[in-house]
Amino acid sequence: MRAFGFAGWSGSGKTTLIESLIPRLIARGFRVSLVKHAHHDFDVDQPGKDSHRHRMAGASEVLVTSAQRWALMHELRGAAELSLAEALARLSPCDLVLVEGWKREAIPKLEVWREMLGKPLLHPADPWIRAIAADAPDRLSAQLPAFDLRDANAIATFVAENAAAWPVAN
Repeated sequence: MRAFGFAGWSGSGKTTLIESLIPRLIARGFRVSLVKHAHHDFDVDQPGKDSHRHRMAGASEVLVTSAQRWALMHELRGAAELSLAEALARLSPCDLVLVEGWKREAIPKLEVWREMLGKPLLHPADPWIRAIAADAPDRLSAQLPAFDLRDANAIATFVAENAAAWPVAN
């Protein structure tokens, strides 16, 4: 398994970019998975559904399965959140894992940056950022490769060529 991360401020376009990269990477023969770190409470379950009722009753895990998909919901109930390594260990085998969030992890990353957000670039403080995708890459003064956010084909090539085997060696 190889991993590649995406870092950037909220609203920079990480999710939209990743959404455009996945089909391009699959077309190149990769089996792609994704792990996303959320900085807030989230729920994939719906109140009133059996699985939600069972979780609310105290079940530690609820696995729902059908002919189309399965989902496992695990309640931490005060335990520590998963590390990136623990999250990756729970994935089925694949060729490439795209990682959204965990911006301080030691994995190769692409910084997604939009000037209009008025936020500083992350790469000067993160040696694992290998390139930047921006809305105006020609105006960046970074010493890293810079891509136009709309050039998903070039970014997909960069991700495929720069993803690192997991676990990443320093």
